[in-house]
Amino acid sequence: MTVYDQLATSILDGKPATEDDALAVLRAHDDELIEVVAAAGRLRREHFGNTVKVNYLVNLKSGLCPENCNYCSQALGSTADILKYKWLNTDEALEQAAAGLKGGATRVCMVSSGRGPTNKDVDRVADMVGSIKSEHPDVEICACLGLLKDGQAERLRDAGVDAYNHNINTAESHHDQIVQTHTYADRVDTVTKAKTAGLSPCSGLIAGLGESDEQLVEALFALREMESDSIPVNFLMPFDGTPFENTWELTPARCVKILAMARFVCPDREIRIAGGREMHLRSLQAMALHVANSIFLGDYLTSEGQAAEADLELIRDNGFVVLGAQPDTEEASRVVSRDPEKRRRGAGTTAVPNA
Repeated sequence: MTVYDQLATSILDGKPATEDDALAVLRAHDDELIEVVAAAGRLRREHFGNTVKVNYLVNLKSGLCPENCNYCSQALGSTADILKYKWLNTDEALEQAAAGLKGGATRVCMVSSGRGPTNKDVDRVADMVGSIKSEHPDVEICACLGLLKDGQAERLRDAGVDAYNHNINTAESHHDQIVQTHTYADRVDTVTKAKTAGLSPCSGLIAGLGESDEQLVEALFALREMESDSIPVNFLMPFDGTPFENTWELTPARCVKILAMARFVCPDREIRIAGGREMHLRSLQAMALHVANSIFLGDYLTSEGQAAEADLELIRDNGFVVLGAQPDTEEASRVVSRDPEKRRRGAGTTAVPNA
């Protein structure tokens, strides 16, 4: 039995992981990656079986944000070439949400840029939520609108919102290096407001922001202490035109170990592979699914993801099922017929070889 198996057994026996345990997982040698994943996978299957929760993002308002979060393509001072637009109307939001649900998502994450919503903005989102739930009563709605004022979480709850996302993004000890227009305490306060109002708290982090191993651990233990039900783990996407452009600190193996550490620290929480999945995990996306139990389908806020069908294929090919999907035994057992693509390059042709 490996040390990681021993750790998993200890956690299953009711002994929470310590900060030293988390550091050991994060600092595991790449040669031990399969052992780490196998042990973390025991915890994943204990609490989530072979299901994967599929989430879909709807960016209700893009860009034009007054906050200076250094990692963000929508932030004040960013010159990143992204879509910028004001609020979608209710019909547009409904159309976007319906597309994600048709693709297999069971949770729609409704996001807007900005420091935080006005009461008028909250009413606008409440109307959208009402329309979506009237047509799709079983869908989960997670709102992500920035810093909340008193009473706004309750208004969202009454409108049918199920969860509220507000990421702490990084450790408290590293926060001021990343953003100066609001504090770490501001972020924690919003998560607390959402939780107190009866909304499921969703809060996660971004890896690759120049943080130390200890600060990654600090952030995860803060999320455990905050009792975040859902923990999105983002990997920095270094957009040109932001202070973090050309910042590449992550490897695919490192990203898997970060996800595994999250599973060891928060074994029964939803661990979601979020932004940067395709860019940083690359060929290890499948391995990461054996640790995490949730992904975003398709595109993100300002960047494109891989094809939605490729996401669903990734889930199926690894023996997982989409949480909430209706079983279709005929479809599940059907072998998809694909005509091999004929070679038309390299030897015997005038086209350059694929090398």
